[in-house]
Amino acid sequence: MKKKLYALLLAAVLVMTAAACGNTSSTDGKKDIKDLEKITFVLDWTPNTNHTGLYVAQEKGFFEEAGLEVEIVQPPEDGAEVMVASGKAQFGVSFQDTLASAFAGEDALPVTAVASVIQHNTSGIISRAGEGMDTPKGMEGHSYATWNSPIELATLEEVVKADGGDFSKVELIPSTVTDEVSALKTKSVDSIWIFYAWAGVKTELEELDTDYFAFADIDPVFDYYTPVIISGNEYLEENPETAKAFLEALSKGYEFAIENPEEAADILCGAVPELDKELVVASQKYLAEQYQAEAEYWGYIDAERWNNFYNWINENKLTEDEVPLDTGFTNEYLPQ
Repeated sequence: MKKKLYALLLAAVLVMTAAACGNTSSTDGKKDIKDLEKITFVLDWTPNTNHTGLYVAQEKGFFEEAGLEVEIVQPPEDGAEVMVASGKAQFGVSFQDTLASAFAGEDALPVTAVASVIQHNTSGIISRAGEGMDTPKGMEGHSYATWNSPIELATLEEVVKADGGDFSKVELIPSTVTDEVSALKTKSVDSIWIFYAWAGVKTELEELDTDYFAFADIDPVFDYYTPVIISGNEYLEENPETAKAFLEALSKGYEFAIENPEEAADILCGAVPELDKELVVASQKYLAEQYQAEAEYWGYIDAERWNNFYNWINENKLTEDEVPLDTGFTNEYLPQ
């Protein structure tokens, strides 16, 4: 009888202990899931290595530690900027060149760039090796796949002229490129604007010999910020501490990707299994040196570089109204 009573008491103690352990785990610095503040983050495109820090922060629990539950969504047809400006998403991905028209005029979108994803512009023109397009002037007499964007074409014209070339001799064809390697191999186009971290790395993996020049190497005015993290002005004003908490967690994600590119690539591929693992790993290794580069901390936006690009846009009248300088960006919410 005593043995039976002892067994019952022991079982009761174990149940109480287990319950106590369960309670402890919910108060160890992390909020209960129902108490997490919900954040919607809208991408600019399908997931890729520009976004790795976001997926790392989610997988590693950095957002949860900050008291946040982050939902990652695809952009609508009218872009991440409109979704963030309307308050349907609290944060998103955009680009300084894309934001030029959004910041200009009386109907400017109420959004602000709060972090740079990559410290320098890694875009440029790629072409098949040995066909003379290793410099901008060499594009004369060759085809270029264009999106017909005023800023895009003005950028290209600027670098061709600076190299002593005649931009009118470049054959502009509407871009239908979905795979840069295939487009170059099949000779459907001679030159393409790419972001080297993805398309350039892909040409290397597929052993396609190419020539390439980066815009930022030709003229510092083109060393603008692309991509950037944006947020709505009203949201930032009303929720400064949440914005800081989000960006601190996101910073940890990108810092992890800088230090651990292969593990970060695994995390991205785990979240988006349809991605090409080999390409993701190679791209991640390339970007590990680009996310922060020489900046003091990840996400920093340099005012002089920001203004230089918009000043060039204003001088060339590439937007209907002038883009105001010293606006549209802040480092205030980044951990420093």
